[in-house]
Amino acid sequence: MVGRTVRGLVPVLLVAGALTGCSSGSGDGTGADGRPGGGAATGSAAGRTAAKGGAVGGAGSGCELRVTFDVAKHWKAKAVAVDTDSEFAALARQGPVSMVCEIDAKPAGHIGFLRVWQGDGKGSTPRQALEGFVKADENASKITYARTTVGKLSVVEAGYTVHSKIMDESRPARAFAVATPDGPVVVHLGGLDSQEHRGMLPAYELAKRSVRLG
Repeated sequence: MVGRTVRGLVPVLLVAGALTGCSSGSGDGTGADGRPGGGAATGSAAGRTAAKGGAVGGAGSGCELRVTFDVAKHWKAKAVAVDTDSEFAALARQGPVSMVCEIDAKPAGHIGFLRVWQGDGKGSTPRQALEGFVKADENASKITYARTTVGKLSVVEAGYTVHSKIMDESRPARAFAVATPDGPVVVHLGGLDSQEHRGMLPAYELAKRSVRLG
């Protein structure tokens, strides 16, 4: 499968801080709206829904994954090819998972990505996988976790704040994880800044509420 290389990702990652989306620390709670990180941060995105533009995960969808979920209209999925011998290979690894897919929001008018990460720990729970992902980043704080069920699938979500040294500001981030027979899957939403993150939340929520195995 032809995909975007890690080397090609580096300029975008440095600007958006996408690979610094999780951290050390271990809160456990929800905001006032029952979501990780609190409802106030959603701002104008609260109550909005994203129009479905297709699905990703199956053959011919841009990324073949262990899960399938709906993608917002105009968002474009592309597989990430990791050259393990590259000096940049570490950028595509965070905790127990490696980046395998990015779903670009630019065609929909936003600067940011939904990124999908997969791991080999077949015995790990969604919470264990997500905690490992989050704790692998030293720039995050105010981490909260929540668990929900989508169909018969257990989904664990983290909401947290990431400080970007490049942008010299803190911004919100979210990620959810599920377990599959082949190992955990983490779906992460970052964004260039807080405003972009809020604008992309409906697409993230669409992915979370539609995730299923296969």
